[in-house]
Amino acid sequence: MSSIVAKNRKHLVLLSGRSHPALAEAVAQELGTDLAGMDARTFANGEIYARMMDSVRGADVFVLQSYGKPVNEWLMEQLIMVDALKRASAKRITVVMPYYPYSRQDKKGRGREPISARLVADLFKTAGADRIMSVDIHASQIQGFFDGPFDHLFAMPVLLEHFRDTLDPSTLTVVSPDMGRVRVADVWSDKLGAPLAIIHKRRDPLVPNQVSVHEIVGNVAGRTCLLVDDMIDTGRTILKAAEALKANGATNVIVAATHAIFSNPAAELLGSGVIDKVVVTDSIPLSDDQRFDCLEVLSIAPLLARAIREVFEDGSVTSMFDGAA
Repeated sequence: MSSIVAKNRKHLVLLSGRSHPALAEAVAQELGTDLAGMDARTFANGEIYARMMDSVRGADVFVLQSYGKPVNEWLMEQLIMVDALKRASAKRITVVMPYYPYSRQDKKGRGREPISARLVADLFKTAGADRIMSVDIHASQIQGFFDGPFDHLFAMPVLLEHFRDTLDPSTLTVVSPDMGRVRVADVWSDKLGAPLAIIHKRRDPLVPNQVSVHEIVGNVAGRTCLLVDDMIDTGRTILKAAEALKANGATNVIVAATHAIFSNPAAELLGSGVIDKVVVTDSIPLSDDQRFDCLEVLSIAPLLARAIREVFEDGSVTSMFDGAA
């Protein structure tokens, strides 16, 4: 009987794609384990091959992949890894994607548009994923696109801990860069004990990555303004918001965001001097040319490791955030 129990004992395996090895190693270190061996290659014609070096039969496998450039290559690699795990008889496969790819395509804004975020969820379900874990997804409804458990993690505790130590709440105003982020900014406001301001903006659906700021609701004059958002892509939107805040009398503008996509010319715009500090997490790998003087990067490895441990031990992921979600 004892040998049967031993064979059925739960076994955690952490695998990583090739997109962000530093984050994967940090998560493994937080978990007190090693990354499982992986043979992953890209052939001359662009096709991807992936094979686990050791048996994963009956294992609880967590497949970590981050989505910097090239997004489509890393997406295909993670799908192939999941397919390989399913065919190798893994007991449960959890896809860990700190940044959910195609998350901005979560609905149809005009006719004949795709809902690509749903397509990504369908692809992983078809490949064999049992569960998805992601951080600060762009729209909450994405959780419903996947037919299975979806663990939505929040980087807010990581960022809040940093700002509690560095900002004075008596001179601080939390700013939502648009109406869609008001709920999140309101939570930040409560947690930091600072007033809330909102930027009303209009985006042209025919011109991507550009907005025109209309007005600011709330007092920002003579204040340190903390702009909170889930992601920064080219930086044009957040720069316009910072310019509007400075024009309305803000003394300092600090930006906090989870996902640093930093498509060109983000580094140039964000480091131009209008924004005093940009604080992001390492959910997406950054190259040297994406970094600039006022940038600070915080690690989400402890957050991911704790969530993985909770899932593996059948604990509560929600309890990690004290109802902040």
